[in-house]
Amino acid sequence: MKLRISDLWTLRGTVDRGTYAFWGIALVLLKYNVDRVVTAICLRKFLTPLDYWRPENLFGVFPLTDDRAPAAILMLLAAIPFLWAGVALTMRRLRAVRVPEGFVLLFFVPVINTIVFAILCLLPSRPRDAAEPALPPRGGWLGRIIPESQLGSAAVAIAIVLPITAALARLSTDALREYGWGLFVGLPFFLGLAAAVLHGYHHPRSLTSCLSVAWLATVLLASLFLAIAFEGAICIMMAAPIAILLATLGALVGFVIQSRTEGGRDAGPVVSSMILVLPGLFGLERWVDAQPPMIEICSSVEVDAPPEAVWEHVVAFAQLPPPKELLFRAGVAYPLRAEIHGAGPGAVRHCVFSTGPFVEPIEVWDAPRRLEFSVSAQPPAMRELSPYPGITPTHLEHFLESHRGRFVLEPLPSGRTRLEGTTWYTNRMWPSAYWKFWSDEVIHRIHMRVLEHIRDRAEANE
Repeated sequence: MKLRISDLWTLRGTVDRGTYAFWGIALVLLKYNVDRVVTAICLRKFLTPLDYWRPENLFGVFPLTDDRAPAAILMLLAAIPFLWAGVALTMRRLRAVRVPEGFVLLFFVPVINTIVFAILCLLPSRPRDAAEPALPPRGGWLGRIIPESQLGSAAVAIAIVLPITAALARLSTDALREYGWGLFVGLPFFLGLAAAVLHGYHHPRSLTSCLSVAWLATVLLASLFLAIAFEGAICIMMAAPIAILLATLGALVGFVIQSRTEGGRDAGPVVSSMILVLPGLFGLERWVDAQPPMIEICSSVEVDAPPEAVWEHVVAFAQLPPPKELLFRAGVAYPLRAEIHGAGPGAVRHCVFSTGPFVEPIEVWDAPRRLEFSVSAQPPAMRELSPYPGITPTHLEHFLESHRGRFVLEPLPSGRTRLEGTTWYTNRMWPSAYWKFWSDEVIHRIHMRVLEHIRDRAEANE
């Protein structure tokens, strides 16, 4: 290991794995402490490592408001030299292990950059001398169990990675109760990469072959989760887009690694490094325990009736008809009716869903203009669609939580009313930007089911 300060800015040449590991760890620690000092002084906020993995609002460090702009500028300026050093070191390390330098883009992908860093620290540097001696036959225990045929190597590669991936998923969800970046980003990336490099252990395989093995492994893993009652079909379908995308990205990296002359020898270190790194990422998420942002969803309809006629249906409404939406028919919880006990602030409203009641103590009773309430109890977010009745994955418990709700009735000309419903909720599944897309859509559809029912009843004067 040869340490030179010029390693931090030069793009030429290569860097050995010891030097790369030293500078990588040192820069991460230094950058974290610089950011921690800035946020502590400027914002009175304690910065956690998990904040770097949250892409929304400047990676979740803080909301971008006028009073916080100086801290944002300081952090962005401080990040420039660290970004340059990270890119320079990673490009030179990729060059040293004979991997295309374009893979430096993975440096900017949360969780995956940690896995790639670990792999680059383990892979030996490879000289580019055309006269280098021939490599010995590939042996070891992997060589004995992986067949040389294309079909056989694909089957054994999948047979190896499936139980490992399933065990890691179980560790994250059941043992650590974490549905985070490690589970939804790191794990599918591992699945695709490991399947590809094991598939090419004896002979380099084509890109199509590596992608096919990764995709088949992803489908079989989803089928395994369904078969062993680990997850329901709805959640598997929601996670499928990000899982397939990350498995594809992992397979691309695996294809490059196994396509080199010495690629098969790196299969063991690559897979082993990921198996060791991923539990650490799960544990980090558990230790950090980052709190999800409060999300506000607002929906509205116009009602051909005055606010006084609409109000009585807002406070409590009769049984709704069975849902027509496929989402609700598949198991996502949907509202059935609303009941009120008492009147005014302190009354308790029960909004009964298909999975149980929401208990909503009334905080603001401003008839016929505004009704606001908190949520003191709530049912599961769905009934899982599964061959096994009554399965309860961990994410059904306190991962998607409603905290507050509000109805606003705004009078319009000609005796009409604009009825607006708002929910404030949190979602503890990460990456939050991805799962927010699903949860926002579900809550908006719940809103519209209720608002349209109220509109129909008020217009019918029932």
